[in-house]
Amino acid sequence: MSARTTRTTRTRLLAASAIVLTALSLTACGNGNGVRDEGSSAPARPSAGSDGPAAGAGTTAKPAGTGTTTGSGSGSANGSKSSGTTTGGTGTNGKGSAGGSGGSTGKTGTGTRNVACDASNTRTSATAVSRPLNHLLLTVTNTGSRNCDLTGYPIARFGEAQSVPPVAEETHPQAVVTLAPGESGYAGVLLSSADGSGSNGYTAKTLEVGFGKSRGVTTALPAKGVYVDDKLTVTYWQQTLDAALSY
Repeated sequence: MSARTTRTTRTRLLAASAIVLTALSLTACGNGNGVRDEGSSAPARPSAGSDGPAAGAGTTAKPAGTGTTTGSGSGSANGSKSSGTTTGGTGTNGKGSAGGSGGSTGKTGTGTRNVACDASNTRTSATAVSRPLNHLLLTVTNTGSRNCDLTGYPIARFGEAQSVPPVAEETHPQAVVTLAPGESGYAGVLLSSADGSGSNGYTAKTLEVGFGKSRGVTTALPAKGVYVDDKLTVTYWQQTLDAALSY
């Protein structure tokens, strides 16, 4: 074989070897697309001054969370405070209005409270009746402008008597006798016993009628006067004439 032929053969062998080595290298390190696969690379750690999305999201999340909590708390507190203030104000106004109304009612009630019937606001008369026998009817009429209460029984003093007649307890009314202006109340007087069982009798020509502790008023009697004895008794003041003469 000539030297030229030998060089050509060596060159071809070297070329073939290079091709084989290249192919093996590509097979071992390639990804089938002729691109070297270096494996998954770790994410680059941002620098302190980086404004990368991860760092920005993390930073924003914390303030957002804090802001939400604070905002919610503040909003709730403010809302409660506002609601409380409004409710309290309404309640106060309501109570004030109720109190005012109550006060007004109280004043009205006090202004219209009944007064006691006495000689200053009534007129009293005495009338002899045929039935029952030996009875006198006392009539008290309200001459004032307000209701008056006719309480107790008449303090009746006939003539020069040193004492007043007792009251028949069984005639006590169930309720206080109240007289509107112009209305009348009544009391009956048993002057003497019908069967003559009484004693210490005399004829009285004057009568003074008192109301409780107030001063009495002189009341006219029939011209001939009335005969009384120790059976003299009065009834409690009554709302009706019939009730007064039932004793």
